[in-house]
Amino acid sequence: MNKNAKKSILIIDAQGGGIGRQLISELKKAYPETELIAAGTNSQATAAMLKAGADHGATGENAIAVCAQRADIIAGPIGIVIADSLYGEISPRMAKSVGQSRAVRVLIPMNHCDNIVVGVSDLNVGRLVQEAVLRIGQELEK
Repeated sequence: MNKNAKKSILIIDAQGGGIGRQLISELKKAYPETELIAAGTNSQATAAMLKAGADHGATGENAIAVCAQRADIIAGPIGIVIADSLYGEISPRMAKSVGQSRAVRVLIPMNHCDNIVVGVSDLNVGRLVQEAVLRIGQELEK
């Protein structure tokens, strides 16, 4: 990535958009010059992320597939790369689009929907979001 070019960060979330909302809020404070695109699997998730300060928002399978191909960095809960996760809101096409994107993926490990990530049981969501923001910052500096 060209350090001087404006970076595009795609934040994907489902359900109520709580993780995405937290990510966008923290990223906007830490890196206000970046373009933050909120892509929700549903309109409630997208609205929550837009309210947190996303520059753009889009909803649904096609929006996620298209935005994933254009982003420099993709962030969200780990379920965005697992088909049928997040209570079925992540379609196989969404997971494939994120997985095949040229973007760097910063995935927040979450233990639900029968997907268990070993070693993260003691970490709270706020701490995980802070770690994600730090990792995204490292990618922005490259």
